[in-house]
Amino acid sequence: MTAPRYRRVLLKLSGAAMGGGAEGTFSQHSIDHMVAEVKSLRDLGVEVVLVVGGGNIFRGNLAPEWNIERAEADNMGMLGTVINGVLLRAALGAADVEVRLMTAVPIPSVAEPYIRLRAIRHLEKGRVVILAGGIGQPYVTTDYPASQRALETRCEAVLAAKNGVDGVYDGDPRKNPDARRYVSLSTDDAIQKDLRVMDQSALLLARDHDLPVHIFDFDAVGGARRICFGEDVGTLVGRRITTRLAPTH
Repeated sequence: MTAPRYRRVLLKLSGAAMGGGAEGTFSQHSIDHMVAEVKSLRDLGVEVVLVVGGGNIFRGNLAPEWNIERAEADNMGMLGTVINGVLLRAALGAADVEVRLMTAVPIPSVAEPYIRLRAIRHLEKGRVVILAGGIGQPYVTTDYPASQRALETRCEAVLAAKNGVDGVYDGDPRKNPDARRYVSLSTDDAIQKDLRVMDQSALLLARDHDLPVHIFDFDAVGGARRICFGEDVGTLVGRRITTRLAPTH
């Protein structure tokens, strides 16, 4: 079997994916799918860091709607990521995947505190590492911790799994049937065109450190595995990447 192009990746999961994109907080089908995808990577020898959002529980941008401070709303969102992390740890453990949950917000009775070198050691021992609590500070989306933690734990790429979106388009495919997907996209083009690939601060951090970011539809079975083996799945975003649209059919 051909060796994968990435040996250690950070898989960024949205909170919405935990709920299967529906109104419910959790979806058994979606959790089972996540476990299967992570396990398929581990079976190939790819080391996996997971960062999960908390949007299925609470989003910080709902602060005005609830008439509360953004800092408080973000604190709730960070705790939501911990709940999601506990569920993923339990689900992966039940599937015989060795896993550790680490949090930026200290909750020692629930999870290990995030310590960079300890996280790397877990990865070297073949464990999946789930990182929850963002970076422990408000006013930051979970996109930024995904880039930061990927760099800190020496990951070779970020795989940003989107719910029901199979990449980045030059228009809204839900409104424009002629919108075309980018196979590859330079970070500068993504920022200049305001394509909302992910949080701009996260993109800039990845760009400045030559960290490739893959945007793909997590609902597609085997998507992360195919990316690790070099297939053009979704959209590859990076500093040294040439912007290229998918061919029309």
